[in-house]
Order: sequence, then structure tokens, then C-alpha cells
Amino acid sequence: MTPKASETKLETRGFHDKGPEARRILETVGESFLTGLGDAVETGSPSATGQRLGALPERFRGFAYEGAAMGFALLDGLLPGSHRTDSFLRGPGDPHVYMAYIGIGWAMARLPRPLWPDTRRLDPLLRWLVHDGYGFHQAYFHTDRYVHRRERDERAARRTGDGPYALRAADQGIGRALWFVAGTDADRVAALVESFPEDRRPDLYAGVGLAATYAGGADEEELHRLRGHAGDHRHHLAQGSAFAAEARIRADLLAPHTETGARVLCGMDAEKAARFSRDLRPDASGPEPDPARPRYEVWRASLAAEFAQRDGGTP
Repeated sequence: MTPKASETKLETRGFHDKGPEARRILETVGESFLTGLGDAVETGSPSATGQRLGALPERFRGFAYEGAAMGFALLDGLLPGSHRTDSFLRGPGDPHVYMAYIGIGWAMARLPRPLWPDTRRLDPLLRWLVHDGYGFHQAYFHTDRYVHRRERDERAARRTGDGPYALRAADQGIGRALWFVAGTDADRVAALVESFPEDRRPDLYAGVGLAATYAGGADEEELHRLRGHAGDHRHHLAQGSAFAAEARIRADLLAPHTETGARVLCGMDAEKAARFSRDLRPDASGPEPDPARPRYEVWRASLAAEFAQRDGGTP
């Protein structure tokens, strides 16, 4: 039910190996995720896990909190009456809420359907990140099917009742996974995105932008090439990058590679990109005015439009 350490190795996954530094970054991301997962399952305690993970290196700490959220969601599914995920989200996981919701999606991909978390009980704005995490998991562990054959896994969208937009949120997670599949190689990741149907590319590029800025692994020149490859989708790339900047700044984990990513992909420093993201965040109270276009998508589209306007283009 939980991934083995060997499953996060590029060689095991069959992902592109760009070189020692990119390999070290991506594999340390995987190791950090498993550290958080292991601590959560071992202790069963959100507070104890938070204390342990707080000592990890800043660059990789957020991935450990993502893994911890997966662990607590697994425990909640397997132990009736357990509310560890809620306690984690209200406590040590709160600064890492974006990553934590993604981790819940990982748990959903591993649990039998009757044990899935009820996504309708989660934050109405951020619950789509659960589907993002689900999409990442499927692309990362079933790469041939969901990346190279470009199939879509409709089970989460259908069985949660979250509907068609859940598939778009999953594509955003698949886009993040493409950054790993391509080994942080800008040319390869763009080629992978371009192999998908046109209507899926905006969400995929948003995921790529998020991963390139949050996880890193590409230098400034490579990021400029990535932005060039994105073409008319560069504003979606910027939207994902801004989300990454906000996630790191909220958790007090701002890193040099995040500054580089925001500067190249958003055209501004990470603090300003994160502020744009926060300022455009909609009020999530009340029912969704349009279930096919939830407030989460309105948020993303508004942010992409802001970058398009600054760039003199169209979103």
C-alpha cells in the first residue's frame, strides 16, 4: 500500500537521467516524501511527526509533509473513527496545506474505493489538489499508460462525484509528474506536453511550471527554453509557478531555485508572484456558482490572465 524506497529511483522508474545533480534532486524529493510517510505511519501522531519533519532541509521539507499527509490519510482509511488527517491539517500541516492536500490524493490512489476520503468534506477551494495528487501518482507510477499512451483515469472523478473538472485537476498533477519523467530536462518535458491533445496542454503546462519552481532542477537558461517551448501556454506555466512560490513562502521554505523559477516563468520575484496568487484567491464560502468551473479554476484562470496582461498577450 505504500511505495518502496527503490520505486523513487530514476533508474527504477525509467525516467530520463539528465545528470548527477538533477538525479540527486529528484531522488531526494522521493526520499523526503517517504520519510514523511514513514514518520506518520510509525508515530500515528500529527504533532510528533511535525516535530520530526521540522528538522529536515528546507528545500525538501515540503515533500515530507506531503508524504505525511498521505500517511495520515491511509491511517484514517484503515482505522474507522480516526481523524488524524484533520488534526494534521489544523496543526503542523497547516503551513504546508497545498502539499498536504496533494498527499491525500496519493492515499486515494492506494486505498480501496470504500476507504477513500470524502472530498466533499475538505476545503471547497483546495480539495481539487487531491485530484492533482491522484493524477501525479498515476503518471509517476503508471507512466506508460498515463503519459506515453496519454490515457485518462476517470475513476476518481466519477467515484468521488466531483465530476469533469476533477480530470482537469488530475492533468495538473500529471504535468507535475512530467517534470520528473523528463528528469527536469526542459526540452524533453515540453516534448512530452506537446504529445498530448491540445485541450489538455494548458493544465499540463501549469503543472510543469509548478514543479519546475517548487522542486527545481533546471537552471535559468533551461527555464527560458521551457518558457519558449510553452508558447501561447506560457501564462499557464506562470500560473503554476506562482502557485509554487506561494506554497513555499506560506511554509517559510523559499529557496534560490524558486526565486529563479518565478523570475523566469512569472517575470517577477517569488514574493510578488505569491502575492498575486494570494490577492486573486476567491472567497470559497457558499455553493459553487458553476460546478463545471469551480472557484479553484476561476482562481487559476484569473492568475493566468494577469500574467497574460502583463506580457501583452492573451490567456
